[in-house]
Amino acid sequence: MSTIFAILMFSVLIFVHELGHFATAKLFGVQVNEFSMFMGPAIWKKQIGETLYAIRCIPFGGYCAMEGEDEDTENPRSFQKADWWKRVIILVAGSAMNLLTGILIYCLLFLPAETVTVPVVHSFTDCCIFNTEDGIHEGDIIRELDGEKIYLNNDVTFFLSFSEDGVHDITVERDGRLIEFKDFEMGHTHENEDGTLYRHYGFSIGQEKKATFGDKLGYVFDNVADNIRMVWVSLKMLFTGQAGLQDMSGPVGIVSQMSQIADASKTAWIALLNLLSVGAFIAINLAVMNLLPIPALDGGRVVALLLTTAIERITHKKIDPKYEGYVHAAGMILLLGLMAIILLKDVFVIVKG
Repeated sequence: MSTIFAILMFSVLIFVHELGHFATAKLFGVQVNEFSMFMGPAIWKKQIGETLYAIRCIPFGGYCAMEGEDEDTENPRSFQKADWWKRVIILVAGSAMNLLTGILIYCLLFLPAETVTVPVVHSFTDCCIFNTEDGIHEGDIIRELDGEKIYLNNDVTFFLSFSEDGVHDITVERDGRLIEFKDFEMGHTHENEDGTLYRHYGFSIGQEKKATFGDKLGYVFDNVADNIRMVWVSLKMLFTGQAGLQDMSGPVGIVSQMSQIADASKTAWIALLNLLSVGAFIAINLAVMNLLPIPALDGGRVVALLLTTAIERITHKKIDPKYEGYVHAAGMILLLGLMAIILLKDVFVIVKG
């Protein structure tokens, strides 16, 4: 069931993404030649007006094919003939729809709840070294850690894990006022029986709070903001070598992880809620990733559009769209190659495991 859910989830996310492009293109009078779900040969298609609607046989991807998207045509309703700001909106609309989908899922998950969890210091162990009169107290709300805003409980353990010496800059809220600790020693090293070392902090965090509607709405947007930040943190880790190809997952790996999450859930209802939470996380990730300035992605197309518009305004010469098309085609080949490598890695991990 989790596999079916994952396929449906990806299908919905692709559909709403392409629907964003389609709806704004129609709104601005750009001709849409085809609106297709999935890839490969069509298993169903219907021509309605100028647009061919199709469902194709490979359950991955989809597209909204606009007239003159990568080439210049004489059609006055082509994508290239639309005002530059209209084209930007059309390109961004897909990611905007994915972001909205993530927000709506989180609203479904959190607005009915009676409580929200706040990053409050709950208790200390005997070996904690910073539970002193001048240190952190029970009931302190952790607001910032090493320059990163704390949205959720998991943020605390996540950013603590980056420390090499257990020394941190931390800001807490106590009795309505903010208190800053600079170069504050929090973690200390312990030795396992086998001689390996680990860092211990000695405190627990997280407290349920009876929530107003405003609290729950704030919790929704805290989750959204946290997800967006995690994309940038993950990219930074990739570029700095803190993460590698082995830490990346494609659709196959994600489906496998979702199956594990479902299996670990105590009831079918909890499994559904957990899978919906994963769906919201993926929707927001897709929204951000699609806006990265990489050729073939919507963000790359926006950057290319803004650059060509500026150059044409300065030089008063029209740039042939086919050159931009070549760049995006090359980017697509590289992206497909990366996806193939990740797919093989995911399959290998599943078979090996």
